[in-house]
Amino acid sequence: MRYIALATDYDGTLAHHGSVSPAALAALRRFRAAGRRLILVTGRELDELLGVFPQIEVFDRVVAENGGLLYCPATRAHKVLGVPPPPEFARELARRGVRPLSLGRCIVATVEPNEAVVLATIRDLGLELQVIFNKGAVMVLPAGVNKATGLTAALDDLQLSARNVVAIGDAENDHALLRAAEFGVAVGNALPMLKREADRASERPHGEAVVETLEAILADDLRSLSLSSTARRTLALGSRSDGEALTVPVADHDILVTGASGSGKSVFVHTLLERLGAVGYQYCVIDPEGDYDETPHAVMLGTTQRAPSVEELVKVMGDNPGTSAIVNLSAVRASARRALCKEMIGRLREMRASIGRPHWWVLAEAHQLCAKDSEPLFQREAGGGSVIYVSPHPTEIAPSVLNTVHLGIVIGSQAQSGLGELGRAFGADLALPNSGRTEVTHALAWFAGCDDPPFVFEPSSGEEKPGEGIGAQVGRGADRPPERSF
Repeated sequence: MRYIALATDYDGTLAHHGSVSPAALAALRRFRAAGRRLILVTGRELDELLGVFPQIEVFDRVVAENGGLLYCPATRAHKVLGVPPPPEFARELARRGVRPLSLGRCIVATVEPNEAVVLATIRDLGLELQVIFNKGAVMVLPAGVNKATGLTAALDDLQLSARNVVAIGDAENDHALLRAAEFGVAVGNALPMLKREADRASERPHGEAVVETLEAILADDLRSLSLSSTARRTLALGSRSDGEALTVPVADHDILVTGASGSGKSVFVHTLLERLGAVGYQYCVIDPEGDYDETPHAVMLGTTQRAPSVEELVKVMGDNPGTSAIVNLSAVRASARRALCKEMIGRLREMRASIGRPHWWVLAEAHQLCAKDSEPLFQREAGGGSVIYVSPHPTEIAPSVLNTVHLGIVIGSQAQSGLGELGRAFGADLALPNSGRTEVTHALAWFAGCDDPPFVFEPSSGEEKPGEGIGAQVGRGADRPPERSF
């Protein structure tokens, strides 16, 4: 299960003329009954919202006041998420004739064309406040507070990752919300700019688009409404010799990294993990020989003297969406390693089925964990997260595992000879085109199952991060066949 939660705007999205349709309410309840989570993210003040939407208990959390207030319908507890404007600000707006004027716990709101007076008052009083527009509404909030920060607070409260969230909205103040989520939807009545920047622009308006999205998540985890070829979130691996970026989608995409021992495979993978962790993807590295160091986003479980435990792994990853784990098995006896790995993988699969994490698996020494002469400890499942297999011996990996690999990477100064072993593993005759054979190659790539030949690429330095431009079609060219469109 990839998408665990839906975060929706209220006015103009879930609600039409302030009301939520019975069909939309029924869809929300079905979604919640299926074990998924619902978050309402609105510019409305809480008391006003409670007055117009008595069924608010269908939501797990409510972000009100455009990110300024977090509310739990089950307990009726609320938390202000910013330092509200000082009282003299509202008094001065009233003195200058700003009408209407509404005061929330963190927000001061009015309507256009009062924005000129609002901005002048902020300037004259020397305040650090921001103005956010929403289809005629003018909202004043503490600097840095918006729907994205409010969503983050709600997800932290629920111990969920934004990388498992779909967001849906219609107006100016929903840009931040859609960017923060893994997948953003604009309803049919949304502003043109939001439609252009969203991952999907629904043709259905208001609550109908919400129902469509909820049903697609429940039916197939949104696959029917999203295409990998248009994914805005991609993982940059490097660049080809002609400067074209080499990228892969961050979801449902498996990579095999091979090369001779000491060739730099773990360094290459380490760079990818740092990039993934920087934008919130959680990963688990199963490391039989202790080749991987900690990253800023991961903790090391196990040492050369102490074996890791299943319970500490599950707790670290389950309780902390932003923390990944590197499982060092070097202290585990070889005879006990297989049983421990099997239990760890099984428990993490159970966790992923309920909360969508880890997002990425890394199997170091994959020829040990997925050997062809025994039952593989890890077998790719549909929707089970992306996988990086790392091994100097790809021919020893089970064919059932290799069949799931989308991209093969060969690292090291002996990359061209390693390409031959990669080809033997896949039953393919792999060779560089004549134009590439004279190059000094330290990294080669090949799209498994494609007719295109392998090619040389320059690995990324580690400074780049997964692409986050909403709507960007990274690395797709008009001359590229569909199976190569990333």
